[in-house]
Amino acid sequence: MAILLYRLGRLSFRRRGRVLALWLLLLALLGGGAAAFNGPTTSKFSIPGTESQKALDSLSREFPQAGGATGTIVVAAPEGGKLTPAAVAPVTAQAAEVPGVLAAVDPFASKAVSRDGRYALVQVQFTTGVDGITDTQREAFTEAGASVTELRVEHGGEIMRGVPEIGSTEVIGVAVAALVLVLTFGSLVAAGMTLLNALVGVAAGMAGLFALSSVVELTSTAPILALMLGLAVGIDYSLFITSRYRHYLTQGMDGEEAAGRAAGTAGSAVVFAGATVVIALAGLAVAGVPFLTVMGLAAAATVALAVLVSLTLLPAVLGFAGTRVLPRKQRTREQATAAAPAESGSGFRWGRIVARLRVPVLVLGVAGLGALALPVQDMRLALPDASTEAVGSPNREAYDLTTEGFGEGFNGRLIAVVSAGTPQATGAAVKETASLITKTPGVLAVAPPQLNEKGTTALLAVIPETGPTDAATEDTVHGIRDRVEGVTGASVSLTGATAVGIDVSEKLARALPVYLLLVVGLSVLLLMLVFRSVLVPLKAALGFLLTIGATFGITVAIFQEGHLAGLVGLDTPGPLVSFLPILLIGILFGLAMDYEVFLVSRMREDFVHGADARESVVSGVGHNGRVVTAAAVIMTAVFGGFVFMPDPIIKSIGFALAIGVLIDAFVVRMALVPAVMHLLGRAAWWLPGPVDRVLPDLDIEGERLNREIPVPSQPAELVKT
Repeated sequence: MAILLYRLGRLSFRRRGRVLALWLLLLALLGGGAAAFNGPTTSKFSIPGTESQKALDSLSREFPQAGGATGTIVVAAPEGGKLTPAAVAPVTAQAAEVPGVLAAVDPFASKAVSRDGRYALVQVQFTTGVDGITDTQREAFTEAGASVTELRVEHGGEIMRGVPEIGSTEVIGVAVAALVLVLTFGSLVAAGMTLLNALVGVAAGMAGLFALSSVVELTSTAPILALMLGLAVGIDYSLFITSRYRHYLTQGMDGEEAAGRAAGTAGSAVVFAGATVVIALAGLAVAGVPFLTVMGLAAAATVALAVLVSLTLLPAVLGFAGTRVLPRKQRTREQATAAAPAESGSGFRWGRIVARLRVPVLVLGVAGLGALALPVQDMRLALPDASTEAVGSPNREAYDLTTEGFGEGFNGRLIAVVSAGTPQATGAAVKETASLITKTPGVLAVAPPQLNEKGTTALLAVIPETGPTDAATEDTVHGIRDRVEGVTGASVSLTGATAVGIDVSEKLARALPVYLLLVVGLSVLLLMLVFRSVLVPLKAALGFLLTIGATFGITVAIFQEGHLAGLVGLDTPGPLVSFLPILLIGILFGLAMDYEVFLVSRMREDFVHGADARESVVSGVGHNGRVVTAAAVIMTAVFGGFVFMPDPIIKSIGFALAIGVLIDAFVVRMALVPAVMHLLGRAAWWLPGPVDRVLPDLDIEGERLNREIPVPSQPAELVKT
């Protein structure tokens, strides 16, 4: 591997003009494809095979007019007043005139008026699903009732869900990344080149993703996740290779040789670090959730492109930069060699501190992370609803006004779908079903049935007593399903946005342990291949579990329990979005293995080159600690930039990833890993003989490279131009 990447790095450096031209051409082609074939994203979260999804599929066939998107207009009279049919009629009439609306139901006809007569709900049914609603339709819907100035009119429902967009907050993370790169490299050219290299990879990945969006159904969060990850790992991978390139220049190598050696050693680590991220993200398919699979594959493709860019475009750009990647005072051979880092920097000092205090560091680190993980036992999962949207947003205002007038249950209506072969059988089953549901604990009311044209399918609107994400609503849903299971002569299934959310959350919760076992098992096998050790992979996997536990605990404490929620701009705490845990495990696993490979590969490199086991640990921390620290700060800044987005889903993902990276890099990898490695000594690199003979030699530390292609003793100049 190292020899192959060494040759690729030298070739890219030598043919830099052609490599740059090829990447620019690819970027132009992908950009053109994105412009030509860009399709809409979806905000639907569903899982084929669940009861709620089967019911929705049945509705689309048997009751198509009820399968379109819905909106709700909440009307309220001034305090102390009451609504009249004449006062509400203009709102209903204007809603019915919105393009694409099938019907707008008079609340006095549907009895959707509060007991005190002050509040009313106008139900609006569209002909198309929520993904088919245009901005023009949505704007017209929000204007319905605008002429009725004496009443308060709020617009909500599924068509008012906001679609997260890429905005200016991400620039904050990029700006912090640029500052860290300048401080790390001491060169504006090196910092700008590293950042630009990462942006090219992200641009190519995003363009390719949008080019496929017309044939692949993308959730609205998939492109943002791909951007988030692609930008973070792209900067990190470029940083790691550029740092090694600069190190080789200070040892007196010429530019082409330094680029080849950097690609062969640091580039090998990047390949395997990237492979862990890609495997973890692609492994999200094991959950059997289509929208999650697409999110994982989209992000994995962007990460794979970031690796490819780092191995080809980066060496080419290094060739164009020349000696300017070094600080000004190191741009001649004599200055560079004289400025080669001695073993007295902050990284070496930290490595020796951990060596002396390895037992206290290990005990305090494990105990501290264990304490942070305690809130995990109270974690609840749900799909987001309007109650967690930003205060002041249209959907949130409608939700709060509905709760004020009718109770939270009216925001989480359930739909019982009753189907039979004949109208008579359907009618009998509807009566029995309505009676059973009414008697179920937690049910507030059951509306009269709506029948399709054939009379063979009926809808029963069920109002629970509690809100969509309340734990009691889950019990109500299960109670209804248990009771109607015995209805004979017809099929009865429960659906609606609330039921879909419960089904999705439960399916993902069941898949979580399986996925966790998969990624931990893969980490052990992959790192065993990379480091030819048994204990190093086990230590890495246990450290990852500590990271995950502490990250979940902090996220639950803030986003679910509301502690310090104001610091992240969260208006209302609530259950975590149901796909956050499994997504977080996949992403943080890959990133944790990034730091593990970056840090331990240098320890392994020094050990196989003859250094003492414990001194190799100090050397690994000393040489790569600064790079890992800079990479973690950059990645935290990039993820942290998404915390400022108003969308609660993106906010929680960005926060969890940022805090997870901080914990993993600074506590687990920079403290616990060296402490454990010092305790293990030479035993850390033990591998049973039979296993050693079976495993292929991947040579990421470049031992074979140094043996088969020795470093030229007297290169002509630092950088050939």
